[in-house]
Amino acid sequence: MSQVEETIKALRAELEDHNYRYYVLDSPVISDYEFDMKMKELQQLESLHPEFSDPNSPSQRVGGAVTKKFETVPHDTPMYSLDNSYSREELQEWEGRIERLMGQVQVDFTCEMKYDGASISITYENGSLLRAVTRGDGVQGDDVTANVKTIRSIPLRLKGAYPPRFDVRGEIILPVKGFERMNRERVESGEDPYMNPRNTASGSLKLQDSSLVAERPLDCLLYAMVGKDLGVSSQFEMLARMREMGFKVPDTARLCGNLEEVMAFLEYWDEHRHSLPYETDGVVVKVNDLRIQDELGFTAKSPRWAMAYKFQSEQALTRLLHISYQVGRTGAITPVANLEPVLLAGTIVKRASLHNKDQIEKLDIRQGDWVYVEKGGEIIPKITAVELTKRPPASVPTPYIANCPECGTPLVRNEGEAQHFCPNDTGCPPQISGRIQHFISRRAMDIEGMGAETVELLHQQGLIQNYADLYTLRKEDLLPLERMAEKSVSNLLEGIAASTQVPFERVLFALGIRYVGETVAKKLARAYKNIDALMAAGLEDLTRVDEIGERIAESVVSFFGNPVKREQVERLRAYGLQFSLSEQQLQGQTDLLGGQTFVVSGVFETLDRDELKKRIEDNGGKVASSVSSKTTYVVAGANMGPSKRTKAESLGVAIITEQEFLQLIQKP
Repeated sequence: MSQVEETIKALRAELEDHNYRYYVLDSPVISDYEFDMKMKELQQLESLHPEFSDPNSPSQRVGGAVTKKFETVPHDTPMYSLDNSYSREELQEWEGRIERLMGQVQVDFTCEMKYDGASISITYENGSLLRAVTRGDGVQGDDVTANVKTIRSIPLRLKGAYPPRFDVRGEIILPVKGFERMNRERVESGEDPYMNPRNTASGSLKLQDSSLVAERPLDCLLYAMVGKDLGVSSQFEMLARMREMGFKVPDTARLCGNLEEVMAFLEYWDEHRHSLPYETDGVVVKVNDLRIQDELGFTAKSPRWAMAYKFQSEQALTRLLHISYQVGRTGAITPVANLEPVLLAGTIVKRASLHNKDQIEKLDIRQGDWVYVEKGGEIIPKITAVELTKRPPASVPTPYIANCPECGTPLVRNEGEAQHFCPNDTGCPPQISGRIQHFISRRAMDIEGMGAETVELLHQQGLIQNYADLYTLRKEDLLPLERMAEKSVSNLLEGIAASTQVPFERVLFALGIRYVGETVAKKLARAYKNIDALMAAGLEDLTRVDEIGERIAESVVSFFGNPVKREQVERLRAYGLQFSLSEQQLQGQTDLLGGQTFVVSGVFETLDRDELKKRIEDNGGKVASSVSSKTTYVVAGANMGPSKRTKAESLGVAIITEQEFLQLIQKP
């Protein structure tokens, strides 16, 4: 190694250490001037010797890279959202669910502050920062690596020992003092102040010029590692391990032996949270033991082993101007309160959902009332009460509409359902455009170059009346339209053509069958393999599919029993859309385990738990989270949960090893 290369590497290591001491430990050992001089020396050497360039050099933190379009990339492991609780009773219910699943095992909890920022997943490979991706929809997000590298509390290289490749999860935040300083500077320069730290932090990640991001006092607080062979056995140990690697992990986390200790932690921080240097809206309570976390697993959206406890929301008092009604893509009617604008939790609130007729009657809310508004979960405004002392004397109860506000069709309300519906699904304009917007959305057909405004324009111009019409659009139809230039038309038509390769389960989701979300669509696609088999399925047959209840089955039968919907499906098939699982997806799928239910518990040698569960489902079996009389087998690995073993033995359920399971799925 040459003398120059040695000097460059030594400077990089020294500057990273000073960054860590200043931004993570808050205990600098050199002055800002000395730091700047060393940085200038490094930048000069790197410019003179580009052969020693390194994308993770401390000199890269000043930014400069410009990103015109943020690439969408899949997460190695999904980023789940958390279930929320607002009371001790809801936490007790959660603890009860854990006990029912795990039995009488000792469960302790790690409590951490819920940081109010922009979620981020950062991948490290061989100790170096590889990429940073926003949460997005949880399955995929935007690559914001260039911007994240400018945040000085995020290590570009890790300290000590670390796994070969893993993701670290956390929140990009804007500390309160930094936010206040930014707003002072904006006001002094004649600009409007930013509304709140969270939105400002999130918006910063999507700035195209990373040098502008570098100027903002962003910080990053980390709370989890995700990957294989992490070398830790508990959440609390994981936090300590992350600190050793150089990550900024607040020291507010506490290990609690029971729910009483959890509640004491919550009560303390509900009172003292405003003393923190960053905004927080609650506490995240996690099962501490990672093995128990693994046993509990996930629902379609959230981990069963974690719960967010939200502090009481900020409230505001304002006046209800009038109630309007929105029509969703499924025909559901949602009443909306239109309010005098009021500042609430850093944003101006003008509208709030009233949910349904029952909610209006429960609140006895009337036009002209003064109402209390809060942000449910700090995100969606809702009305919690009416200030009756301010009610006008001549006010009258609010009558709920009888007809659709868009097409005039009489509304219906099915037994057991809270919402009213417009049944005119083929002639009601918002339902038509709403279904098409759902069809083109990222998680469905993901048609590039098309958004809600384009759908509305095409519908108003009479070019599309349903999603099948998208595949009949021609260049000469589109070019005369407003905002439709040659390039945008080409992009749109290319996006429509590319969507014919979207796999069957996403096409099924895109059809917009009521109650058929992404997870249900995957289960139906796996169970029936193609659209013809699904269209031929009856109610009884459908309810035999894992997690398909009577309500979903009735909706599927009703959808395919509608001649208009079937005609649209046949048109889509003729245009080349995928209406069966691909050969690659079908490969390895059998009915060897049809009608059998499995519970997976423990740590395995050949397959990881997710792969084992996939093998069960690929061979027609059902995976359950807890042992019951309906369980056929428990597949047991090392450190199997003792409560599951006891339950299986008491019910006479067979317990098999990983190797015995693999023998079960060997084809004759």
